[in-house]
Amino acid sequence: MSAPGLPSAPNHASYDVVIVGGAMYGAAVSWFLTDTPGFTGRVLVIERDPAYEFASTSHTNSCIRQQYSQEINVRISQFGADFVKSFRARLGGDPRVPDLVLQSFGYLYLADDPAFAATLREAQQIQAACGAATRHMTRDEIAAAYPFYHLDDILAGNHNLVDEGYFDGGTMFDWFRRSGRERGVEYIHNEAVAMTREGNRVTSVTLKSGELVGCGHVVNASGPRAVLTARMAGLDLPVEPRRRFTFIFDAAQPLDRDLPLTIDPSGVHMRSDGRYYMAGCPPDDDPAVDYTDFTPDHAIWESKVWPAVAHRVPQFEAVKLINSWVGHYAYNTFDQNAIVGPHPEVGNFIFVNGFSGHGLQQAPAIGRGVAEWLAHGEYRSLDLTPFRYERIAEGASLTEKAII
Repeated sequence: MSAPGLPSAPNHASYDVVIVGGAMYGAAVSWFLTDTPGFTGRVLVIERDPAYEFASTSHTNSCIRQQYSQEINVRISQFGADFVKSFRARLGGDPRVPDLVLQSFGYLYLADDPAFAATLREAQQIQAACGAATRHMTRDEIAAAYPFYHLDDILAGNHNLVDEGYFDGGTMFDWFRRSGRERGVEYIHNEAVAMTREGNRVTSVTLKSGELVGCGHVVNASGPRAVLTARMAGLDLPVEPRRRFTFIFDAAQPLDRDLPLTIDPSGVHMRSDGRYYMAGCPPDDDPAVDYTDFTPDHAIWESKVWPAVAHRVPQFEAVKLINSWVGHYAYNTFDQNAIVGPHPEVGNFIFVNGFSGHGLQQAPAIGRGVAEWLAHGEYRSLDLTPFRYERIAEGASLTEKAII
């Protein structure tokens, strides 16, 4: 995912759009700007870590689902799935662009108490109304489809085998960036360190190397660092970095079919990953961490993940840990949903933040919507106003219950 050899200095003194952050959202918004009819402006993407060593994009599990509790999130993922499946055509039919495969083995949410079973049934009805293929399943139905689960403590589950699973998110990111640059998007290896405000507008961004870059709009695509970028414009944001742990393991007794991305009541999730299996979880104590804290915690595998995996799938009692890593969620502490669109007072400062773990799968729809807003001053394909910044001050939570 690295982008070696980026210049550090911009080619121009001012840009129509300056994007702070060049990982998935900087790449998606900038690419969709090049694909938006009527937009002919200059775009600058500022990336402090062009190797993407610490970017959430580099640590993603590249999953996509329609199983959300908010309709807007279902609609966003439906567009995302269609975009993935038609990726080459979406990028203009370029024969160099690979076809992306969506491995649709689905998500399976398991409920071990009546309250959560009722929540799943309610969510299934919302998803079905949007056209999703989610099924609300009894324990016996789950056992018939997937006999390898231990289900004595499970009452029900939700499952969807259509356009849910995982895909090669790294390739999507690489081609957003590569195609965007070929179409004129300018990327630099530098860092935004300050912004100049004149009344209700940001007029320039100061780079670490000292240059002042004039701007028509500023887009905050800074991932877990979003609040630092917002504060440069005198704004605040309830987004913080939180560690998430991923483990790849081999099983002495592999399953005879794909393992859906299974969300266990313990908080551990697991899925097939080629010939291996992937599992992950948040820590039991889940505070904000330093932006550079990617410290592994091997005790989590021994004390939390492996016991939960072996309990749910007895064939996983004998496994071998192959690999593990730590990434950061850009966690929205207000309602675990995205914050998208202009600030109500500083109208040319645009948020694309706080995705709380589902950012990569939402990048196509959000990138398209933000590009439309920048080009036309409105959302034209899918109304993203439920994610407006104003809901924070209003206390109008858009809580997403289906957070992993």
